[in-house]
Order: sequence, then structure tokens, then C-alpha cells
Amino acid sequence: MEQSRIDWPSFVACVVIILGVCIPLALFSDWAGVALQSLYDYIASQFGIAYLLASVAAIGFLVWLAASRFGRIKLGEEHEEPEFSQLSWIAMLFCAGVGAGLMYWCVTEWAYYYQSPPFGAVPRSPAAAEWASTYGLFHWGFTAWAFYCLPAVAIAYPYYVRKLDMLRFSTSCNWFLQGHEHGPIARSIDFLFMIALIGGAASSLGFSTPMIAACFAWLLDIEPDFSLEAGVVVLCVLLFASSVWLGLRKGIKRLSDINLVLAFGLLLFVLVVGPTVFLLKTSLNGVGVMAQNFLRMNFWTDPFTDSGFVEDWTVFYWAWWIAYAPYVGLFVTRISHGRTIRQVITGMLLLGSLGSWVFYMILGNFALFQQLGGAVDFTGILKSIDGNAAIVATLETLTLAPLVIAVFALVALIFSATTYDSASYTLASSATLHLSAGDDPARWHRVFWAFALGLMPVTLMFIGGLKVLQVTLLIVSLPILAVCVVAAISLVKSLQADALP
Repeated sequence: MEQSRIDWPSFVACVVIILGVCIPLALFSDWAGVALQSLYDYIASQFGIAYLLASVAAIGFLVWLAASRFGRIKLGEEHEEPEFSQLSWIAMLFCAGVGAGLMYWCVTEWAYYYQSPPFGAVPRSPAAAEWASTYGLFHWGFTAWAFYCLPAVAIAYPYYVRKLDMLRFSTSCNWFLQGHEHGPIARSIDFLFMIALIGGAASSLGFSTPMIAACFAWLLDIEPDFSLEAGVVVLCVLLFASSVWLGLRKGIKRLSDINLVLAFGLLLFVLVVGPTVFLLKTSLNGVGVMAQNFLRMNFWTDPFTDSGFVEDWTVFYWAWWIAYAPYVGLFVTRISHGRTIRQVITGMLLLGSLGSWVFYMILGNFALFQQLGGAVDFTGILKSIDGNAAIVATLETLTLAPLVIAVFALVALIFSATTYDSASYTLASSATLHLSAGDDPARWHRVFWAFALGLMPVTLMFIGGLKVLQVTLLIVSLPILAVCVVAAISLVKSLQADALP
């Protein structure tokens, strides 16, 4: 059933945000780039420790919650079964959580660490290679999914158990907002969520679109340029607008199921035709190094060398996950009807992390193998051209290269579509007055946000550069981090108040 009562203040506020950010950035791109960089440096240096502590706190809180008696609580009535099958649930939450950004970073991230390794390792040494094959697993593992999972549980409990008929980020603070769900504080929380979602979703598509364009350019034997990248954005928008028009079951679910099969089929192909033994040995070694150094990596602040590694990478990633967390939390809430709190936590932390790791283990380590063997000067191409050209050059060495590159581009394209499907769905939910369990926002409303969200990545790509995208994520994540703390406290208070004596 669809609900069409629009919350016009929220709707108008979100439109104003998009236009108010895109127009100045486009008109004053040079000034905007310098200003954003200065703001990034300030936030990363002054608040970086807060992000590191928050990551450890989120994991600890969720482990405690899953192991406690509250973990048995079902998100819905006791007799209700999960709305979606286990495989479809995993596919949807994974596609919503990682997006096409995973396809870019899993192939390129190791190269940055290989050239500028952490913990004082010598660049391009065996130690640097070992850290290069490990740190991506850390950045895309438990912490990422813990940041996603915390708001998911904090929203799902009042929505399904307390029967609050509003699917919004402010729902996570229900304990403190009782009776004031449409008041100024609640609207401010949802306003922050909209800013974070627009910035986070735009950054994700901003990372992936040039990569998809580079693949298309290679397949069509043309030069990649801004017009091709803008054309890819339009293609993504059309694809996810069509999907969101079809709805959650016929659109997002089917796309997610298809992409999971395509993505893991691609990974299996690379594992079989590539250097299989090297990939398996490097992957197993990376898991071991991460397990052995997990606490060290979480608490490393780099106080003596001040290399900038923590601020440029770990803080950036934690900011990305936090900026995305409310949106993923809202979407996971919608698809988790009938599951227990423990099932949601274990599914997201374990299965979500494992899914991300497989991409790094196969595609990332394959690119590292090509670099070490001299088949592809990945780091040289990365420095002289960009990461997208390096990705294409690496995939070009595989058997059936045109087919591999076409499938790689298609998987990235569908990842972008499912990400924006979910983003437009959650924006429409946040701008709907009442939305009971099982109901969906109005169809035109979902499609409107699908097109509106396409403006920001085009603007960010026009300004140019990876750094602008990183800055955007960090800026929008800081206030969300504060709300997540309040949400965790609100959840605990609600659980304790509702618990049977």
C-alpha cells in the first residue's frame, strides 16, 4: 500500500538543500574547492579521535546488544515471519550498504597503502605489500557495518515494536521525542539526515561514475571525458528511477538479486583464471594480519610521525560510513520486518563484512599481483592518469577482457542504481507524514528523489577531484555522529522500559 501524504516542510527543505549546495559549488568551483579542503583539514585534525572512539564503541555496543536478552526481540509480531528470504535480504542490505564505491576502492585502495604504508613501513617493501592487502579489509569490515547497524536497530525497534508510524531518522531518538515527533528537534534531526544522505549518496556515485565511464570508453574505443561521465549519471538515474517506480519487491529486490549473482560470478571467474594460489594465500594472510592488529588499527592515532594516514584514510572511511548510516539504517529497517534484533546485528556485521572482504581479496589482490609481477604499472598509471585508467588496464590483462570489463561496468552500474533506489526510497519516507509497517511512499515521490539526487554528483565531478568528495563526506558526518550517540541511549532506555519484569 502506498501513502501519498507529503510532509511538505521536509520536502521543500530537502529541495532547498540540493539547490542551495549545487548552485554555489558550480558557480564558484575554484573557491569552493579551497574552502572545502580547509574545512576538511580542520575537522579531521580536531575531531579525528572522536571518529576512532566511536568506531570501537559502536562495535562494542552491538555485540553487547546481540548477546543480551534484548537480542531475542522480534521486529514485528511474534507470529510474523521475515518479509524477505535470507538471500534477498542479504542482497538488498549489501547492495544498499556498499554501492559502486566498493568496485572502485577494492581495486585501487591497496596502491595508496603500497606507496605510503602505515606504521612506518618502507614504501613498496614486502611489509608495505602486506599492509596494502590488509587495510582495505579493515576499512570495509566490522566498523563499517557497525555504523550502519546501530541506526538500523535504533529505528527498527520503535517502528516495529512500539508501532511508531514514521520511517525517519528521528525515529531512532523516539525515547526523547515522545509526543514531539513532528516538533523542531525531530525536524532538525531529519534535516541533518537529508544533508548527510545527499552528500553521501552523491559522493558514492561521484566515485563510481568516472570508473564506469572509463570502462565504457575502453569498450567503445573513445576518450573518457566529463560529457561521458555526465551521460553515465543520466543512465544511472534512468535505471534506478525505473526500478524505484516498480517498487521494493519488483524493482530494488530484483536488481539486488541479479547484481549479487553477477558480482560473485565475476569474482569467481577472476579467482579461477587469475593467480588462484596467490589470491588465496594473500587473502588468508590479510585476514590474519587484521585479526592480530585489530585493536592497534582501531586505536592508531599516528602521534609521532604525523604522516596523515589516519586522517586521510581511516577518518575518511569512518566519516563515509557515518554519513551513510541513517540512510542504510532506514532501508534495512524497511526490509527487516519479522527478524530479531540479534539476526539483524549478526547478519550485518558478519555477512556484510564478509561480502565486502571478498571483493578486496580477489580484485584488489589481483591488481596487487599484476603490480608486483610487472604486468601492469598500476601505481604509475594511478599517478599519471587516474585510478579508473589503472582499473581498466588491470582488467584488460584477463582472459575474455571485453566481456570482463563489460560485466564489471554492469555490476558497478547496478550497484549505483540499487544505492540510489534505496536513497530515494528513504528520502521519500522521511518526507511522508505517516508510514505504517508494510506501506511505501507515493511512487511519484520516490521517482522525484531519484532524479533530484543526480544533481549533486554531477556538480561534485564538475568541481573535480577525489578530495572534494572526501571533504563532503567528512563535513556531513560530524552532526550525524552526535545523533547516533543519542539514538543508542534512546534505544537502551526504550528496551529497558519495555522489558518484562
